[in-house]
Amino acid sequence: MEQSKEMAKIAYRALEDKKGEDIKIIDIEGISVLADYFLIASGSNESQIRAMVDNVEEELEKAGYSVKQREGYGTGRWVLMDFGDIIVHVFDRENRLFYDLERIWRDGKSIEIENLE
Repeated sequence: MEQSKEMAKIAYRALEDKKGEDIKIIDIEGISVLADYFLIASGSNESQIRAMVDNVEEELEKAGYSVKQREGYGTGRWVLMDFGDIIVHVFDRENRLFYDLERIWRDGKSIEIENLE
């Protein structure tokens, strides 16, 4: 769990560095075998979304964590990055509202970044 906390902190900071909007961390460890944390963030356009995704990958790779799978980068509207212990979703505003992952995963616990420190 400590590794996934570290990964979540790095990913959060990387999203924040590229001006990610409404960044959420959801602890899904107790309700899913998919990962320990989901991170969800919004960007205002395709360029910003790609910059956020690139920064998350770069920062996690620097720390020794590589992306296992990435989907949606070509469209830049919803990009999913699976790092094993964490899954990062970066949406444009429209798709984030439409898919509403926060509602789907409401059984998970919303975590503030300060609580991972």
